[in-house]
Amino acid sequence: MLLFSIIASAVAPGLALLTYFYLKDRYDQEPLHMVIKVFLLGFLIVLPVMILQRGMILWLGENPIVESLLVSSGVEEFLKWFVLYHIMFNHMEFDEPYDGILYATAISLGFATAENLLYAWYSQAAFGPMMIRALLPVSGHAMFGVIMGYYMGKAKFMKSKRSRRFLSYSLLLPWFWHGLYDIILNTMTHNWLWFMVPLMVLLWYGGMGKISRANNRSPFRFINREEEIITHNK
Repeated sequence: MLLFSIIASAVAPGLALLTYFYLKDRYDQEPLHMVIKVFLLGFLIVLPVMILQRGMILWLGENPIVESLLVSSGVEEFLKWFVLYHIMFNHMEFDEPYDGILYATAISLGFATAENLLYAWYSQAAFGPMMIRALLPVSGHAMFGVIMGYYMGKAKFMKSKRSRRFLSYSLLLPWFWHGLYDIILNTMTHNWLWFMVPLMVLLWYGGMGKISRANNRSPFRFINREEEIITHNK
């Protein structure tokens, strides 16, 4: 029973957020098996991330700023971006801007869920710490995924020289926000909450705006409206 409770408390936040972002796809919902596949890819990259991070710590030392910007956020966001770009960017199912957000949040939440499971298992975390992890690390990874996917979606569907710029944004901006998030946690012992709460509010506010704008750029938006008009006229 205890094992089940640990697993449930670790997995539930990621699945709940994944469901939320899946249902936010207004015009052309993705095949569920593709979303689950990308979620599991995020789950699987935890091992190479841990190996790379351990090697970098041995090489660079345990400076909190370096660890926040390079070892933690740098490695994690780069590997998520690398896998997402090489597997999904040119995939036929990636056919509207919001798909970038959905698949990026899927891989991010898969990664965050695996981290949560490891944390819950090895620390035997109680309900309180798991709730904090649901509100901060899992939610944070989701927002970094929204930023990554939003700019990857812009890069894919913008046929101009700006496409490469947006593709670079899809890596650099989540890296920056993740690094700032980790700096707050790693360098502030007592007052971190005063900085973390405004940061999370800002990320969620910006993320909701990006979701709305990505949906509004969907090519299926006009098709759905035409179908609604035809059905209404009948």
